[in-house]
Amino acid sequence: MTTSGVGQTGRILRVLHVEDADLDHQLILTQLIRAGVAVEMQRLDALPAVLVALDQPWDAIVSDYNLPGFTGLQVLEAVKDRQLLTPFLLVSGEIGEDAAVAAMRNGAADYLLKSNLARLAPALLHAVDAADSELARRASEEELVRSKQRLRQLAGHLQTSVELERAAIAREIHDDVGGSLTAIKFDLAWIDRHAQAPEVRARVAAALETVSAAIDASQRIMHNLRPAILEQGLVAALQWMTARFERRTGIEAGLRIGEERLALPPGVPLVAYRTAQEALTNVSKHSGATRVDLELSLDSGVLTLEIRDNGRGVAEADLAKERSFGIRGLHERAATVGGWVDLSSTPGQGTSLILTVPLDPEAIDALDDSTDFGVEPAHSIWSRA
Repeated sequence: MTTSGVGQTGRILRVLHVEDADLDHQLILTQLIRAGVAVEMQRLDALPAVLVALDQPWDAIVSDYNLPGFTGLQVLEAVKDRQLLTPFLLVSGEIGEDAAVAAMRNGAADYLLKSNLARLAPALLHAVDAADSELARRASEEELVRSKQRLRQLAGHLQTSVELERAAIAREIHDDVGGSLTAIKFDLAWIDRHAQAPEVRARVAAALETVSAAIDASQRIMHNLRPAILEQGLVAALQWMTARFERRTGIEAGLRIGEERLALPPGVPLVAYRTAQEALTNVSKHSGATRVDLELSLDSGVLTLEIRDNGRGVAEADLAKERSFGIRGLHERAATVGGWVDLSSTPGQGTSLILTVPLDPEAIDALDDSTDFGVEPAHSIWSRA
């Protein structure tokens, strides 16, 4: 191991020198020292020893072309096989044009002739800087991927938490509010049967109407919070949602089902239901559409749900808004089951939103394997809405 002095940057470059002539090794080392490069250089001339040395961290590899029993290209190939980012420089007394081109094509950072080593130090430093930049770029990309994964996990956790909270609120409405309203309705009905004064019976009738409206509202809120209709399957839930949307908004709604009975993994029906729910809400609020169509299909193990309308469309500027959380929420929700959402829109010609979910079990990261948000106790009053 030969070491030169410390350069201006204070960094000592660890260089593996594949060279069989000690004199050439000393010439190259001297050239680097004269150029002010701080270097720690190890010379090896046997291929097995070189292959073992490649497992160590090196800042660069400088190799001759013709060596006893092997060539520099074999060393370069070993560097590639190990997927190392270590820059490789080919320095030879004689190298043909074909060999030089092959080396560059295979990933060599540069090639030089031993008769002209003036370019060695700049080439070495440039190659090391390029490798450092590539390492930093890859590290940044890996950190970005990890950050996105953590963000997606957080989004999935939040979606799960929201659904659990919705379920808890729905149960409270069902057990407390719904039960109390039903009891009041029974009491009012008893008063109506026993009251004699017309003005009392009129007030009771008005109160009964108010309580009935409150019960209907509580049932509607519970349906929105926790879709118990999913007990009957995604198809039944979408049929109910479409019919209810048409009655409530007056917008013509159609539903096309490619498969009546769908065996879907846990979490997927709820994601599809929430996607349709969010899309229909946007149609009623923003699109100005007169018709919306839903299409559910299962083909080659891929579930597809499309919601398209004939409204005014969505401008790209609206989608780019910082607080455009609706569409972003759909993307994150779809990702929890290994799916994705595509949105296309033409101003004045409507909007199409497509949910795609591959049903390969390995591609699905369910919301919670121990939780089935579509199951509701048999005594639920929701199914009577």
